[in-house]
Amino acid sequence: QTKTGIALLYDEVSENAYDIRLKLTKEVLTIQKQDVVCVSGSDHSANHRTVTLRRQPVGGLGLSIKGGAEHKVPVVISKIFKDQAAEQTGMLFIGDAIIQVNGINVESATHEEVVHLLRNAGDEVTITVQYLREAPSFLKLPLGSPGPSSDHSSGTSSPLFDSGLHLNGNSTNTAPSSPSSPIANEPKYEKRWLDTLSVPLSMARISRYKTGTDKLRSNAFEVLALDGVSTGILQFYTAQESADWLRAMSTNISDLTLQNMKMANKCCSPSDQVIHMGWVNERLEGADSSQLYKFKFLALKGSSFYIFSTPPVSTLDWVRAEKIYNLCEVLFKIHKLWLVDDCWLQANLYLGIHQDFDLEDQRPYCFSVMVGHGKSHYFNVELGSELAVWEKSFQRAIFLEVQRTGSKTYMCSWQGDTLCFTVDFALGFTCFDSKTKNVLWRFKFSQLKGSSDDGKTRVKLLFQNLDTKQIETKELEFQDLTAVLHCIHSFIAAKVASVDPVFIDSQSIARKYMYSN
Repeated sequence: QTKTGIALLYDEVSENAYDIRLKLTKEVLTIQKQDVVCVSGSDHSANHRTVTLRRQPVGGLGLSIKGGAEHKVPVVISKIFKDQAAEQTGMLFIGDAIIQVNGINVESATHEEVVHLLRNAGDEVTITVQYLREAPSFLKLPLGSPGPSSDHSSGTSSPLFDSGLHLNGNSTNTAPSSPSSPIANEPKYEKRWLDTLSVPLSMARISRYKTGTDKLRSNAFEVLALDGVSTGILQFYTAQESADWLRAMSTNISDLTLQNMKMANKCCSPSDQVIHMGWVNERLEGADSSQLYKFKFLALKGSSFYIFSTPPVSTLDWVRAEKIYNLCEVLFKIHKLWLVDDCWLQANLYLGIHQDFDLEDQRPYCFSVMVGHGKSHYFNVELGSELAVWEKSFQRAIFLEVQRTGSKTYMCSWQGDTLCFTVDFALGFTCFDSKTKNVLWRFKFSQLKGSSDDGKTRVKLLFQNLDTKQIETKELEFQDLTAVLHCIHSFIAAKVASVDPVFIDSQSIARKYMYSN
C-alpha cells in the first residue's frame, strides 16, 4: 500500500520552500521533484530547450511570467494559455525559467527588464528555458500539467504579480501569423515527477523539533535514515496533513522495528528476548550544552535496559551500549500531562516514593528512567502512542525479569554488622547475617506499610507485625540505596500485576490519554 501526496521541502538557509511529491511504501520514503523530460525524438539537451514563438494578433505569446532578480529568483513562466502560441509549441511548461531572449542572457535580469525584452522582441521571439526544479513556493506556481484548469496551488495569491504576455506586444505584422507548432522530428517533452531521494525507513527516526531545541516546527518534521541521510524539512499545508503523514511514517517505522526485533529474537535464548526498542530524544545535563536533546536508541532486552547512540545491528553491537542497567533496579516514570496519576501508583504509595520533577520542559510525551545512585535519564518521544508503548514495554520487561530472577540479595549493614537483605518474589523480605546465615527477620510484601530514607544510604522500612498489629521499624544502610528501593518497587509492582493484571492496565496513563484523544 503506497501513500502519495504533495508537500513542501523547506530550505533553512534560503528560507524558501519548494513543491515536492512524497511517496511512502512500507519500507521507503521517496521524495520526488518535478522536471521536464524528453520522451521522444532527438534530445539535444534535456536541461536547456530553445523555442521560437510566433506572436499572434490575438493572444500574443500566450504566456505569463513571474519572478525576477529583485526577488532572488529567475523569471519563470507562471501561466500558459490554452491553444495559444506557447502551448502550441508543446515545449514550454509552467515553472520554466527563462535563460535567454533572442540570444540575450536574462538569468540575472529584473522582472521589468524581461517583460520589456519580450514585449519589444518583434513577431518571432526565440527563448531558451530550463525547468526550475526548486521553484520557491512564494511564486505560487500551479502543479501538474500546463493550463489554468490544473491550477491546484494553494488558493492565496503570490506577492509577485503575473505579467501577461498573451497581450499583443508591439507587433508590426497585422496579418495572422502561422501558429507556433511542434515540427515532426522535434523532441517531445513532458513534465514528470522524478525520484530525487529515497530514505529507507528501517531504524529511521523522525523529529518535529528544530535541532536540539524545544521549538516545535509548525506542520513540519524531518525523517533521518539509519545512515544519517535526511529528507530535509518536510512542510505540510495543514496540521491535519502533517499529523496524517507523521502517523503513517511512524507506523511503518514501528512495523519495520518489530520485524527487526523478531529477527534478533531468533538468535536469542527465551530469557534474553528483545521486548521493545526504538529511537527517543534524551535531554542533556547542564544548561550550557548547545543542544538540549540528543537522539538515543533504547532497548529492553532480557534482564537489561540499554542506551545506544546508534541502533545495534549485529549481535556484537549489544556490548557496545553507552549504558546498561538491570531492569529490576530502574524506575520508569511518565511526565508532563500525567503527573497526577501514575501506572506505578500503588507501589509508589506503598513505599512513600514521591518524585516531582520540576523540569521546565516544553516537550510533551516525556518519561524518565531513574537508575542507581539517584541518577536518572530524561527522554522524550514524538507521539503519545509511542509513550504508551514504552510504558507498557517497561512494565512487561520488568515484570518478566522479576519473575525470572525470583529474588535479589544486597549487602547492607546496621550498627557495624554486615548483613544480607533479600527481596524474594514468593517470600517477601528477609534479612540475615552474612557470616552465620542466621535469619534476623522476615516479612511478606503485604506487611510493608511504608518507608522513609535519608536520600543517601539509610532507609527505614515499616512492617506490621501480624500477631501484635504493631509497626516494627527496620533500619538498614546500603551502598546504592536507590537501586535497592527500585528493586523493592519492581517486585511489589510485579506482585500486584500477578495478582491483579487488570489493575495494572487500568493504571496505564499514556494509554488512557491516547484513547481519549
